[in-house]
Amino acid sequence: LFHCHCLSLSRFLPAHSYPCLCRDAKGQYLFDLICHHLNLLEKDYFGIRYVDPDKQRHWLEFTKSISKQMKSQPPFTMCLRVKFYPPDPAALKEEITRYLVFLQLKRDLYHGRLLCKTSDAAILAAYILQAEIGDYDPGKHPEGYSSKFQFFPKHSEKLERRIAEIHKTELIGQTPETSELNFLQKAQMLETYGVDPHPCKDVSGNPAFLAFTPFGFVVLQGNKRVHFLKWNEVTKLKFEGKTFHIYANQKEDKKIILTYFAPTPEACKHLWKCGVENQAFYKLEKSSQVRTVSSSNLFFKGSRFRYSGRVAKEVMEQSAKIKREPPEIHRYVIQYSITLKSLLMLHNRERSESERENFNKMAYGLCLESLRDSAHSTPVRSVSHGESFIPRSRSHAAEAGDGSAVIADESYNPSDSVLPTPVAEHSLELAVSRQINGAPCSIEEEKESEAGTPMGGELGELGADSRAAGSLQVAALSEAEQVNKFVLSVLRLLLVTIGLLFVLLLLLIVLTESDLDVAFLRDIRQTPEFEQFHYEYFCPLRRWFACKLLLFG
Repeated sequence: LFHCHCLSLSRFLPAHSYPCLCRDAKGQYLFDLICHHLNLLEKDYFGIRYVDPDKQRHWLEFTKSISKQMKSQPPFTMCLRVKFYPPDPAALKEEITRYLVFLQLKRDLYHGRLLCKTSDAAILAAYILQAEIGDYDPGKHPEGYSSKFQFFPKHSEKLERRIAEIHKTELIGQTPETSELNFLQKAQMLETYGVDPHPCKDVSGNPAFLAFTPFGFVVLQGNKRVHFLKWNEVTKLKFEGKTFHIYANQKEDKKIILTYFAPTPEACKHLWKCGVENQAFYKLEKSSQVRTVSSSNLFFKGSRFRYSGRVAKEVMEQSAKIKREPPEIHRYVIQYSITLKSLLMLHNRERSESERENFNKMAYGLCLESLRDSAHSTPVRSVSHGESFIPRSRSHAAEAGDGSAVIADESYNPSDSVLPTPVAEHSLELAVSRQINGAPCSIEEEKESEAGTPMGGELGELGADSRAAGSLQVAALSEAEQVNKFVLSVLRLLLVTIGLLFVLLLLLIVLTESDLDVAFLRDIRQTPEFEQFHYEYFCPLRRWFACKLLLFG
């Protein structure tokens, strides 16, 4: 699940007993199945992410059928991710939960999402080294050993020397549990903790990254945090097409509206749904307070969405009640690649009648395929050093309510923000070779590797032509989608109008034909306007309908 290393389900179950998911299985069933195999109880912080054929990321909705949410053909690849970052990860009840959050934050650091200044980066990387390889041993760790690990998008030799220095001198004797706990405590103090960036543009066309954190809504632009709104200040989230609006009330009843533009309508809807879920999770006191939210002021237009799950306060209260022996943690393998494959079980002669009925259905088999076992989960570097990684950020110790804050000298530009979750899209062999190299399986890197081949130039020209044709197809599709949305809006308006007229007709029939002696109806009947309408229009119309029915009868 975590793209650090993977673990086959065969470690838990024999190959012949893999569980199957029926066609109508909901997301909750799959999620519970995964958490059961991980022995995870504090599961409300996690979710399942998948990528559609258009490379748009989605969170699997647990209340809906899995097959109805998938636009592509099986097999489907999904990844377990931290969906709601704990406000205080070090205070989590169980070590297994802290470890999974540690893996997610380590991944965020690697992809440039968890931006930090150089001194903090060295400490975080040293904690990772201590957790994964233990105390420094001159016999096992030769000069430059820290350069073999890829902690950040880019390294500098100075930073690597500082990492090794901290690991050698300051962390001796720390167990993996202690190092991971120190890592979490350090990471949660960073401005970018919990940021899952959504690339957008502001009204001036400048690029920006929008994110929802445990503490509120943030906008990162360049090397600054240009906006920060606490959850109790955010009043409404709306979207229309590619346009996303955030309504908020700040100090002294100051009302503000922030507007940003997503790359596609689907990305904007995903951004809106993430905002609705995060606001409900962190802001509300009880899950019973969750309400269905509409993306538009008009009830017949726009999308409707409701967060399903417990809120942060309930999760922490439930975690405090956990009383069991701490589960065993296998630190060397915690990445899974989940593949849901359509299976039709034909060879079931030795099975019972009930099993035969289940296996004869078209089912989705849950397979957790092992890519590679390793003694550590941090990607190993196999390339020379690139440009120096010198991000600078401010700690959360600064005033949290300040809207603008410098987070780094470098611009915030996470390498994996626009790309989907790295998954093996082609073959297991490709994923194995890339994982051994320690390189993430991202789409951009695949393009770069193709460009580096002897036929890279020709392929690049062909790729440019195909991308141009693809852009025309996308433009045509977007126009068709806009027409479809307009037609749907007109149909909704027409249906609502017909519904209102039908309700008025029913009310009129009740007023004129029923014998109900209700004060409200009696007062209406006694008005001169109603008596005139009744005798001059309604009664002749009723006689006309009666004559027509007699003629046809």
